[in-house]
Amino acid sequence: MSWDAWVTLAVVAIMTAALVRNIAGPDIILLGSLALLTTLGVIDAGEAVRGFGNEGLITVAALFVVVAGLTQTGAMALIVQPILGRPRSVLSAQARLMFPVAALSAFLNNTPIVAMFMPVVSDWCKKAGISPSKLFIPLSYATILGGTCTLIGTSTNLVVNGLLLGLEGGQSLKMFDLAWVGVPCAAAGLAYLLIVGRWLLPDRKPAVSIGDDPRQYTVEMLVEPHGPLVGQTIEQAGLRNLPGLYLMEIDRDGELIAAVGPHQRLQANDRLVFVGVVESVVDLRKTRGLAPATDQVFKLDASRTYRCLVEAVVSNTCPLVGKTIREGRFRSVYNAAVIAVGRNGQRIHKKIGDIVLQTGDTLLLEAPPHFAQQQRNSRDFFLVSRVEDSTPPRHEKAWLALAILGVMVAMATIGWMSMLGAALLAAALMILTRCCTSSEARRSVDWPVLIVIGAAFGLGEALEQTGAAATVADVLIGVAGTTPWVVLAVVYAVTMLFTSFITNNAAAVLIFPIAYAVAGELGVSFMPFAITIMMAASNSFTTPIGYQTNLMVYGPGGYRFTDYIRIGLPLNLLVMAITVILTPMIWPFYPSAGGS
Repeated sequence: MSWDAWVTLAVVAIMTAALVRNIAGPDIILLGSLALLTTLGVIDAGEAVRGFGNEGLITVAALFVVVAGLTQTGAMALIVQPILGRPRSVLSAQARLMFPVAALSAFLNNTPIVAMFMPVVSDWCKKAGISPSKLFIPLSYATILGGTCTLIGTSTNLVVNGLLLGLEGGQSLKMFDLAWVGVPCAAAGLAYLLIVGRWLLPDRKPAVSIGDDPRQYTVEMLVEPHGPLVGQTIEQAGLRNLPGLYLMEIDRDGELIAAVGPHQRLQANDRLVFVGVVESVVDLRKTRGLAPATDQVFKLDASRTYRCLVEAVVSNTCPLVGKTIREGRFRSVYNAAVIAVGRNGQRIHKKIGDIVLQTGDTLLLEAPPHFAQQQRNSRDFFLVSRVEDSTPPRHEKAWLALAILGVMVAMATIGWMSMLGAALLAAALMILTRCCTSSEARRSVDWPVLIVIGAAFGLGEALEQTGAAATVADVLIGVAGTTPWVVLAVVYAVTMLFTSFITNNAAAVLIFPIAYAVAGELGVSFMPFAITIMMAASNSFTTPIGYQTNLMVYGPGGYRFTDYIRIGLPLNLLVMAITVILTPMIWPFYPSAGGS
């Protein structure tokens, strides 16, 4: 190997050790490794940054905007929540999530599926009291396993099929040919995750629980007369066992219903009295069919879908101290509606308008986005802060957002547009139709994820350009001997190793000609090797940097590099064993013996 190749392997080894020890964020580690290779002259600046213009990376960025549109309209929750339901255990949650996701990924690109499900799964975890780290890796792995069941399930399958067609006398695989191996691997993989997930998946809870927040508010919400909650029970409506929030009573035409049971049915114009923390109040306002009970919110200047929640602490110089909210004409003075008042964690047994304001009261306001900036230096309040992600969903645009999603999927599946083109079109339509605003679109992009993906492409480029990858592959396959089964296992293992550190497509393209030459020397059919390369390159579970979906769930799941090794390595070996055993049975080494 050349000097550059040895340097590249050393840098990759140091990078892996740094990721395992979790000494910094993965974006910092990978970007630092790429910078080191560039400084040492292993690759030039153009090659280093080429990955940041890669179609896959830009597609992921565009999909973040598409997901923002789906989230801001409540569209994904509208469709996915009935499928996911309300699990009673972690095992039930994993099963409800993984099987539909695996089925979808057999026909759709894995990346948008994970992007669309991530915010829904995050909300689902909060409501069900499940640690996100129990579900995000299964989400990613299920899409990977499902993608190996059909020819169009992953781009790698199509790439290898294209390489097959380029061979002399090459044959193309049919849509479901891969299912003979892919379905058993997917079934075994999902079963493995369900069986061992409870022990191998980490259970990382946030350091501070939602319920630890001392700021308790009493909030009244109104059941909209023609909304979807009318006639549902408290449990069906998802208003039971909310994290950091509980339904204290229902005011129905002046009659109070206390100690509300899970089977109590909601009626139009019921006033629901909740007590809880601000984060849970934000989730409550996003529930379709509920609206703030105070009529003051309907008199504000800005449309409700463009307002946000603001917390403000009343100062001793506020002119409204000693007056009720109604007497002080709070809405007229500040163009903001008080929807809850917090006072030392105590419940104030009065309607909002009748509460007499005191110094130190914490007000939860519904206001235009610019309110916090305008009042930040006001003497009327000690502290003014905007509650993040508190704009209520634009439910009236939910079906429009789903239609845009459908157009994107159809365009990419039929082949009228590339996945990148379809994603960019969908992102633009989400903004143009106001399913999400331009500022929401900018905030939705997860830059650390994009940096990791772009840097990973650069590192893969270094492994290929220096010849390090090809040399290592030649050596490993060269020691396999002349037994076809053993060589097939080594081809899988080498492809699996390379796809853990370079892109799956690059790993497949790199190993394909080497395996083809080996098959020719052994005098056996190349088809088992081609199928093995497809399976090995697509099924990447051992590292977060080996597959885009693994990277996407890395941060939100609170994972460490070692989490992927602990649960992913046994899964890789399981899929490898099934593939190596089944593939020669379906595509024999010696076709004349009766193979296809």
